[in-house]
Amino acid sequence: MKIDHVHFYVEDAKASRDWFVLLLGFQAVAAGVSDHTRTEVVRSGSVYFLLSSPLTSASPVAQFLHQHPPGVADIAFSVPDVEEVMTKAVNGGAKVLQPIQEQQQGKVLLKWGKIAAWGSLSHTLIERQPRFVERQDRGFICTFPQLDWDGGKALWDDDSERLDGRSNTGFAFGGIDHVVLNVAAGDLDRAVAWYEKTLAFIPQQSFAIQTERSGLHSKVMHHPDGWVKLPINQPASANSQIQEFLEVNQGPGVQHIALQTPNIVNAIAYLRQRGLPFLQVPRTYYTQLLHRKGLQLSEAEIQEIAAQQILVDWEENSPEALLLQIFTQPIFEQPTFFFELIERRLQARGFGEGNFRALFEAIEREQMKRGSLY
Repeated sequence: MKIDHVHFYVEDAKASRDWFVLLLGFQAVAAGVSDHTRTEVVRSGSVYFLLSSPLTSASPVAQFLHQHPPGVADIAFSVPDVEEVMTKAVNGGAKVLQPIQEQQQGKVLLKWGKIAAWGSLSHTLIERQPRFVERQDRGFICTFPQLDWDGGKALWDDDSERLDGRSNTGFAFGGIDHVVLNVAAGDLDRAVAWYEKTLAFIPQQSFAIQTERSGLHSKVMHHPDGWVKLPINQPASANSQIQEFLEVNQGPGVQHIALQTPNIVNAIAYLRQRGLPFLQVPRTYYTQLLHRKGLQLSEAEIQEIAAQQILVDWEENSPEALLLQIFTQPIFEQPTFFFELIERRLQARGFGEGNFRALFEAIEREQMKRGSLY
């Protein structure tokens, strides 16, 4: 199992496409239009995002946005046998939103179905053979189920109006490291059990974070036959950042997506130059880092990391395996969804538990600016 793509429901698909292209260095690669919905597809390396916005009130995106601010509506998983996965999911209690369908797109046969997940989130399960189509004139482009634009016009990468002035920057992410789901207080174990029963995820680790003002409980799920990691959080206090997300989002949902990069220092310098805003890290964090047992970085490396305000973590039994991470400001108007950028050196495990307090306090400072934490 792999993450095939992530589907965002947004207010203006074209504006969101331009945001991803201009600030995150993605490429615009495809678009689709139906009577009620417009969808844009952007790509960075193996990462594909679908961005849908409503054209009329009949759009499922309009219904979603009536209940929630813009955000992730669907996480699509690539699976080797969609019938088998769907059958196990249904036997585990999953509700089918879309029965299995087939569609031939050129040389690619797509088979897919969709199940309801936690809250308003859904999971599209896709079997694609083969995964990519080679096109001598334009390289390759990934094919997708037509989802919300069934019966509509598909506009592929010869749409000059859409791609004008949006050339490839050469920058690309290495993939999706993990996706984080926030659930209501008391629902953590139920959400964990749901993913165990329906999609055969298994728990990897659990932890709790507590600052002077707020806290969270988290359990990390992963799929044993693939690379999908899904940390699930619940609030541990009434004014937690998780609780604020739940209230602003009007329910559970995806809080952030972690994007992999092989060189986070260069990546952040590049993205800052493009204007992408990040959470600020106080200088005291790096003073404390110098005194942390097992630090394997040189003084020059620490200066580079501090200049880009990157967090560093490692496990005591393998201090050479470094996890470096940084978090953007919320990407939409409401303080809900954001991105994490992450580099894992020597296949570092974990999710930056040693940094969670610093991260939590950085988000708390933003909460205090908004007046939602006192």
